[in-house]
Amino acid sequence: MEEKVTQQQINNVLWQAADTFRGKIDSSTYKDYILTMLFIKYLSDTYKEHLEEYTERYDGDERRIERAISRERFVLDEQSTFDYLYSKRNDAEIGEIINKALEKIENENNGKLRGVFRNIDFNSESILGKTKERNAILRSLLEDFNRLSLRPSQIGNEDVVGNAYQYMIGQFASDAGKKGGEFYTPAEVSELLARLVKPQENERIYDPTCGSGSLLIKVARQVPNRKVAIYGQERNGATHSLALMNMYLHGIDDAKIEWGDTLANPLLLEDEKLMKFQAIVANPPFSLDKWAMGFAGEGTNDGKFKMEASLDPYRRFEWGVPPSSKGDYAFVQHMLHSLAENGRMATILPHGVLFRGASEGKIRQQIIDMNLLDVVIGLPENLFFGTNIPACILLFKKNRKRQDILFIDASGEGNFEKGKNQNILREQDIDKIIKVCEKWKTIDKYSYVATLEEIKENDYNLNVPRYVDTFEEEMPVDMEQVKENITNIKEELQEVEAQLEKYIKELGL
Repeated sequence: MEEKVTQQQINNVLWQAADTFRGKIDSSTYKDYILTMLFIKYLSDTYKEHLEEYTERYDGDERRIERAISRERFVLDEQSTFDYLYSKRNDAEIGEIINKALEKIENENNGKLRGVFRNIDFNSESILGKTKERNAILRSLLEDFNRLSLRPSQIGNEDVVGNAYQYMIGQFASDAGKKGGEFYTPAEVSELLARLVKPQENERIYDPTCGSGSLLIKVARQVPNRKVAIYGQERNGATHSLALMNMYLHGIDDAKIEWGDTLANPLLLEDEKLMKFQAIVANPPFSLDKWAMGFAGEGTNDGKFKMEASLDPYRRFEWGVPPSSKGDYAFVQHMLHSLAENGRMATILPHGVLFRGASEGKIRQQIIDMNLLDVVIGLPENLFFGTNIPACILLFKKNRKRQDILFIDASGEGNFEKGKNQNILREQDIDKIIKVCEKWKTIDKYSYVATLEEIKENDYNLNVPRYVDTFEEEMPVDMEQVKENITNIKEELQEVEAQLEKYIKELGL
C-alpha cells in the first residue's frame, strides 16, 4: 500500500521551491510559478495513476484503454506530463518546452482548462532573467517537485491547490497579500462570510473580486455536494489563472471565472444586463484609488477625468458616484445591482464606509432608505494579511421584512485570539456572531438593534460605537486608602534615609 502524502509534506516542498526564487523575484510573482507547477504535477500524477489502472484492467488493450481514459476529467499526452518536463530539465530551451506543454494541456482539454495558463510565462526574460539564470531556476523547480507524489491514492481528499495557496499567502503575506490591490481573505473570515449568506442548493454564487477563488469555495462548501453555480471575476491575470486551477482541483469544473476589471467591464451578463445572483460575497481592495479610470474615453486626460453616472451602461451609480480615490461604494453598488430578489450579500470593507460623508454619505443614505442593509459587524484589527487596519462586514438583503439594522462589535477582547503577527477569529467567535444574527437581539457591550429613526437621528452614520456601547466603567478610587498608602510610603522612605545616613557615617564619608 502506498504511503499517504500529508499537507505538511506538500508545504515543505513548496517552501523548498520558494528558496529557488527567493532573493531573485518578488514573492507575489514567484508563488504563481510554484502553484502552476503544483497544478501540472497534480494533473500528471492523477493521469498517470488512472492510465496504470486502465492498462492493468484491460490487459494492455490500447483501444479500450484510450476509450476509458477519454472519459476522465482531463487528458494529457506524453509531452505535457511532468515526467516529460523533468526529463528535459537540462535542456537549453526548458522554458519554452514548459510553455508548449501548458498550451497542449489547454488545447487537449478545451472547455475545462481553456485560458488557465495564459497568464503564466515560463520563458519570460523580464521575470525569470536571462537564459542561464532562468534555466537554473526552472531546473531546480522541477527537481523540487519531482520529490513529491500527488497521486490521488496518496493525497486522498486533500484540496491541494486551495490549501497550498493559503499556505503560500500565509508565508508571503507581507507583500503578496496586498500587491496590486490583491487582498487575501483569511480562512476564518471567509467562513464567516459564507455562513452569513446561507447559500442554498442550485443557487448562483458570485464574487466580483474573487482573487484565487478561495472565498467562493468556502461558500460552495456550505452546500451538500457543492450543488451551486459558481461565478467570479478577477482583474489580475496571474491570480485569475490560479482561481481557475483552484476551482478545478476542488472538483468545480463548471465555475465561470472571468478575467477583467469588474467595475469598468463587468463580464457576467445576461441579455446585455448584469447577471443576477442569490448569494454574493466579496473582499474588494480597500478604498481603491482611480477606480473610475476604466470609464475614461480614449485620449481623455486622466488627471481631469470626472466620472459621471451616465457613463456606466449598467446604471450602477445612479444612487451616487463614489469619490475617484475611494472605490468602496462602487463595488457595493455593483454588487447590489447584481443581487437577485431575496438575495443575500456579505462584503468586507474599511470602517470609513460607515461614516464618511459627501457622495459616500448620500449613497449610504439611499441604501439604508431602500431597506437593503441588514447587519453591520465590526471586526478586530490585524485580521488581514498586508494591513492591520480594522475592517467591517456589511450584510445586505433584498426584500427585507424588518426596518431596523443589527450592529455587532466583535472587536473587543474575548471575541478573537491574539496572534503574534495576526489576530484570528476562532470557531466560537464565528458561532457567536452567527447566533446573534439569527436571534436578532441586543446584548450588552456586544450587539444592538437600531431602529431606522435612530439611524436617521445620527445622520445615517453607521459607526459601530454609536450603537454598541463597550465603555467599561473604572472602579471608584478609595481616597482614604490612597492617603493611608502615601503615609506608609513616607514612613518607609524616612526609615531608608536614616539607615543610609548611618552607613555613610560608618564608612567615614
